[in-house]
Amino acid sequence: MPYEFSAIPLADVLRAANELVSADFIKDYALGGALAAIYYTEPVTTYDADIMFIASDKTLNAGIPAIYSHLQSKGWRVEREHLLLKDFPVQFLAASGLTEEAVRNANSIEYESIPAKVLTPEYIIAIAASVGRHKDFARIEQMLDQVKIDKALLDDILHRYNLKLPKK
Repeated sequence: MPYEFSAIPLADVLRAANELVSADFIKDYALGGALAAIYYTEPVTTYDADIMFIASDKTLNAGIPAIYSHLQSKGWRVEREHLLLKDFPVQFLAASGLTEEAVRNANSIEYESIPAKVLTPEYIIAIAASVGRHKDFARIEQMLDQVKIDKALLDDILHRYNLKLPKK
């Protein structure tokens, strides 16, 4: 079920991500997906938050079982691939390759006085191009139409990861 942006417990999600860094479950993180895009564009409907993280432990499942266990101990529930915070789905995605580079180059922000990181527009576009679903192509179009993009940086990222933008 889609959520209104105001109903998303984003401050709590970001607090939890910061806590995961402090407790050394993860090295770094950034908000990705539709919520990252919304940071730069007009709002769209989304039903979850994507937290892309760089794992402290690169073995096995990149620390996901420990993250799930820790957040469950804090009252979060598990539903399929999501953790639920106040019934809002949050997906923790281990970063590698393009997504790890995106997290490392994310913009530092503050949301409701909480320090956080959000993927830059160029990486949001590149990741959307790599996933290639219809909604990802729509996100690319929206970003290109509404956001000042560093075209040289975007071209460099696309070239290095052998990605192409969809034709209009």
